[in-house]
Amino acid sequence: MGPSEPPNNSHALFDRFVEAQSCKDVLQTFAELCLHLEVDPHDYRHFYTKLKERLNYWKAKTLWTKLDKRAAHPDYIQGEACANNKCLVLGAGPCGLRTAIELAFLGAQVVLIERRDTFSRNNVLHLWPYTITDLRNLAAKKFHGKFCCGTLDHISIRQLQLILLKVALILGVEVHTGVDYKGLIEPTQDTQGTAESGWRANLLPESHPAGEYHFDVLLSAGGGRFVPEGFKRKELRGKLAIGITANFINRHTAEEGRVSEISGVARIYNQKFFQSLHDETGIDLENIVYYKDDTHYFVMTAKKKSLLKNGVIKQDHGDAEKLLSPQNVDSEALRRYAYEAAQFSTARQLPGLEFALNHNKQPDVAMFDFTCMYRAEAASLVRERHGKRLLVGLVGDCLVEGKYLSAPVSDHPSQHQQKLQCLQHRPIHTLSKHQLGVHQTSPGASPVRRGGQLGRAQGEQEAERETPPLPTGFLGRV
Repeated sequence: MGPSEPPNNSHALFDRFVEAQSCKDVLQTFAELCLHLEVDPHDYRHFYTKLKERLNYWKAKTLWTKLDKRAAHPDYIQGEACANNKCLVLGAGPCGLRTAIELAFLGAQVVLIERRDTFSRNNVLHLWPYTITDLRNLAAKKFHGKFCCGTLDHISIRQLQLILLKVALILGVEVHTGVDYKGLIEPTQDTQGTAESGWRANLLPESHPAGEYHFDVLLSAGGGRFVPEGFKRKELRGKLAIGITANFINRHTAEEGRVSEISGVARIYNQKFFQSLHDETGIDLENIVYYKDDTHYFVMTAKKKSLLKNGVIKQDHGDAEKLLSPQNVDSEALRRYAYEAAQFSTARQLPGLEFALNHNKQPDVAMFDFTCMYRAEAASLVRERHGKRLLVGLVGDCLVEGKYLSAPVSDHPSQHQQKLQCLQHRPIHTLSKHQLGVHQTSPGASPVRRGGQLGRAQGEQEAERETPPLPTGFLGRV
C-alpha cells in the first residue's frame, strides 16, 4: 500500500483478529470483521468461500492455502460427507474445538457452547509429533508465531485454545460462551404421532438462541462431569501417584530466556539430582518437568512421605480421597514445596519467581492424585425418539479421564491436567453416511501414558506431511 492510499479497514480488523489474546477479543474482532465484510457467519455452507473472496489480503493467503489443502482431503468429499448433519459440541477446550473444526471440514453445521467466557488454563501440554503436524496443517503458526519453533514441542492450553478457536470461526463454526448445558430435550410429536421437532439442548440462560437449535449429532467434550446419559464407565485403579503443577509469571526477560527447560528428569535416570534436592530442601520427587511458555510451568510427582514430612499433607490416610481432601492439605505449605522444587531445579536462576494466578485469582498451584482413571466402555451411541435419531459421542476427558483429588488451592485441577485423547478411531462421517445405522462404536482411545518423552526427529521429518482426518491420539500428554 502506497503512502497516499487510505488504510484498509478489513485488513486492520483481520490483523486484530489474528493477534487477539483473549476469548472475548477473538469473538469480538471476528464479529466486527464479518460485519465489515458483510458476510453472515450463520451461512455455514458458503461462509468460508465468501470470507476468502472478500478478504483480499496478502497476510491471509498463507492461511487460505493451508486450510484449502486440508479441506481437499478425499475423506471430506469436498465438504459433502456430513452436509446433512447438524451438530452440537459441548466444551471449548482443545478437544472440543478440534472436534468442531473436523466437523466443519466434513460439511456439517456446527454449534459449540462453552460454560465459561474466558480461557484461563496456564498449564502446558507436550505435543506428540503427529499433533504438531496436524496443527501446522491448520495454520497454527499463523496465529502463534512461536508455535513449535526449533526444539519447542509444547504449548499452553490457553494458547492452543485461542489458535483452535480462530480456525473454527473461520470455518463457519458458531461459538457461544457463557452458556451452560443442562441436558437434552427430546423431540415432541403431534396427535397423529408425527414428530414435530428434533433434538434440542436445555440451556442456561433459557432464552439463549442456541436453545432453539435442532441437531442430530451431540459430541460432549466437557470433561468427566458432562458424560451424557447412557454411557457406562470403567474405573482403572493403579498405585498411588501424587502430582503437583505450578505456574509462575513469565516476564520474558533475557535472564529468564537463558534458563534451560527440563523436558523430563526421572529419578531412575538421575539419582544424584534428586538426592541433592532431598538433602538440600527435604523435597523427595520421582520426576519433574519444566517448560517455558506463557508462564514458567512445572509438573512433578511427589512422594507421600515427603509431603507428610514437609507438612503439605497433615495426616496419613490409606484412602486417597481422605488423604488429599481440602481439610487435610496445608495450602501454604504446598506453595512453599512447589516453589522450592522450582527454584532448585532451575539452579535458582529464575529472578523474582512469583506464582501466576488461576481463573479464581489464586496462586496457580495444584496437587492431585492420578491413582484412578475412568474410561467409557463406548465412544458413541444412538438414541431415537419419535423417529428422530441422535448420535451421541464422547471426546477428551468424557472418553478417558483421570480421577483427580485435589488440594483446595485449585478448584478444578482436572481442567489443568486434561488427558487429551483421540476423537475416536472411527470417522464421524462414516456413521453419518449410513444414516447413523449403528448403536455403538468401540472406544477409540488407550489409557494415558505417564512419564517418558518422545523425540522430535520423527515430527520434524513429518512436519509438512498431510495428516488424515480425525487423528488418533490427538494432543499428547501434560
